[in-house]
Amino acid sequence: MTCILCKGIVYLVQTQAAKGSTKEEIAKIITKVCIFFRIEDERVCIGIVSVFQDEVLTVLDDLALSPEEVCGVLVGKDCGIPYNPLNSWNISLPNTPKPPVVPHTLPKPGSPSVRVLHLTDIHLDKVYQPGSNAVCNEPLCCHVDDGLPAPGTPGAGHYGDYRSCDTPPWTLEGLFSHLVSKQEQFDYIIWTGDLPSHTVWNQTRAGQTSLLTSLTDLLVKYFPNKRIFPALGNHESAPVNSFPPNFVTGNQSISWLYDSLVESWKAWLPEETYSTIKQGAFYTISPFPGFRIISLNMNDCNNQNWWLLLNTTDPNGQLEWLAQTLQFAEDKKEKVHIIGHIPPGVSDCLEAWSYNYYMLIDRYESTVTGQFFGHTHFDHFEIFYDQATLKRPTNVAYISPSVTPFSDLNMGYRIFIIDGNYTGSSWEVLDHATFILNLTAANAQPLANPEWQLEYTAKAAYSMKSLFPEDWDNLITKMKNNDTLLQTFNRYYYKSHAEDRCDDTCRKSLLCGLKSGRSHSPELCSDLGISSLQEFQYLTTLKKVC
Repeated sequence: MTCILCKGIVYLVQTQAAKGSTKEEIAKIITKVCIFFRIEDERVCIGIVSVFQDEVLTVLDDLALSPEEVCGVLVGKDCGIPYNPLNSWNISLPNTPKPPVVPHTLPKPGSPSVRVLHLTDIHLDKVYQPGSNAVCNEPLCCHVDDGLPAPGTPGAGHYGDYRSCDTPPWTLEGLFSHLVSKQEQFDYIIWTGDLPSHTVWNQTRAGQTSLLTSLTDLLVKYFPNKRIFPALGNHESAPVNSFPPNFVTGNQSISWLYDSLVESWKAWLPEETYSTIKQGAFYTISPFPGFRIISLNMNDCNNQNWWLLLNTTDPNGQLEWLAQTLQFAEDKKEKVHIIGHIPPGVSDCLEAWSYNYYMLIDRYESTVTGQFFGHTHFDHFEIFYDQATLKRPTNVAYISPSVTPFSDLNMGYRIFIIDGNYTGSSWEVLDHATFILNLTAANAQPLANPEWQLEYTAKAAYSMKSLFPEDWDNLITKMKNNDTLLQTFNRYYYKSHAEDRCDDTCRKSLLCGLKSGRSHSPELCSDLGISSLQEFQYLTTLKKVC
């Protein structure tokens, strides 16, 4: 959402409400404005206002904030001054002192390893139509009702399309069949959300839960002997990004979705996880001795979640729970991997939530040995630095590439190689391998089985001896001046579908994103010559997340 659009919506709603207009009348006016200014076409405008009117109008009706205060929270400080009681807060950390930090060391040669398949951002489109119009001027195309392509313009590809289209069902089943053929190469799966397509103007609760069930059944069918650890995306709700905290009850409660998560996820998760899933769609589980996985609901930091305007302070107590869980793990000398959807350092993550999360990673840097997210559809990472100096790298969040090609990307997945299940294991990431489906090649042979191919492995591609936080920080330093290395990273960022060279603006944007484990923090990028909040906001939103 842009700053101008945010302020315009808030001003219009508040002005009409002050005149005594009903919610239905306000919705009709917003629809007309959407159509008149061609924000979207008529069909999308009608659908999107219908889907969102209850949430947005209910929230704004309960607020006494100006458009600048509302949009300062949702969009960022560059858009307005956020209302401080909503924007600034801190959780309490356990009183246990932080233990001394031990330098990272590689495991002894021959030590066991564990391989982890990461699937994220499937965005399954059950009504994808090959040959249909892929340039429909709507948020998502490639459907029968988008009509035929213009003369001389290719229609939607059989296995997917680089234009505004999501994942066809047969392409997803082809991916799963391919993974079954190599399932000896991974031990368990992390699945980090965003299941539905981008038809956000035409989605219902029933449709979302039905898709959740069908995708769960599909994973069970193809991987009956694999443990799967899921996390919730921002597209699973209806409307998209709508995740009311649990103080919102009645028909507007999110319990319809969280109860459905329990029903689906119980295929892999034990009963002791159900209470926190129902509370806020987060949980923890220990699949091996000395090792713990924590799955977070990152919609508690989602700046498109209008419900958070009512109270952004640690929704559902998730971060307090995270602090207690990390302390429990530290006390038991466990290592922890955190999985989630929205990366904590992107502009989509609210500043106060991101700041508190960053503080927790700093405190428990010796316990948290891996973080795994999705959401952006790109292939990158975020470095965390010590809070005292913002100089010493302490942790890495890996952001894996999406299955969906939306938009202008190849399709992808990743396998992580991790220090394995033995006494004294570090559970650190040792390497990762990224695989892609080249849509140009696949669509050229629609009757053949598409070929998923190894794109690269991290250590080989970047000449790294290890993948510790300091190694990734060193890679950033090298890319400041090594253009060949920068272009290589940029190519993989786009899953080998980067059409342009990475120029100086791209370099600043890319490297600043890699240094930003905390959102809205330009001080993390000061060494790149980024000195103002305005420049930081511009650079960190160039590569738009989905």
